[in-house]
Amino acid sequence: MRCPFCGNEDTQVKDSRPTEDNSAIRRRRSCGGCGARFTTFERVQLRELTVLKTSGKKVPFDRSKLERSVDMAIRKRPVAEEQVERMVSGVVRQLESMGESEIPSTTIGKLIMEGLKQLDTVAYVRFASVYKNFREASDFEHFVSEIADHEES
Repeated sequence: MRCPFCGNEDTQVKDSRPTEDNSAIRRRRSCGGCGARFTTFERVQLRELTVLKTSGKKVPFDRSKLERSVDMAIRKRPVAEEQVERMVSGVVRQLESMGESEIPSTTIGKLIMEGLKQLDTVAYVRFASVYKNFREASDFEHFVSEIADHEES
């Protein structure tokens, strides 16, 4: 594994342990060149996924991009990091088990929305504002009233 700080390929694993949800192996590494310490995660990948964008463009699936978008939605919210990791892992597992190698971006967005709805309503609305391309305050009002209507039912 190459050191992210100096690029040295001589790194050593100092500690390995499973993540809390047992979906990955967390490895603490040390660089023989600069002495820096860093963490890597090893996960099972069932298949190579490609995201089919609404523009028609195809890009390789990137778990870290999914994690960043979820992190932006939950920023400064009382949601534990383990809950987020579990939700992201669940979404990735669902995508991998669909049997398709090309996944529409809208499908990914819907799965993230479902997961965020369970975690935190504010994060759900934040993500929806980008995913559904809210333009005005009335878009928020309409979306939040739909949530309130569903909760009353």
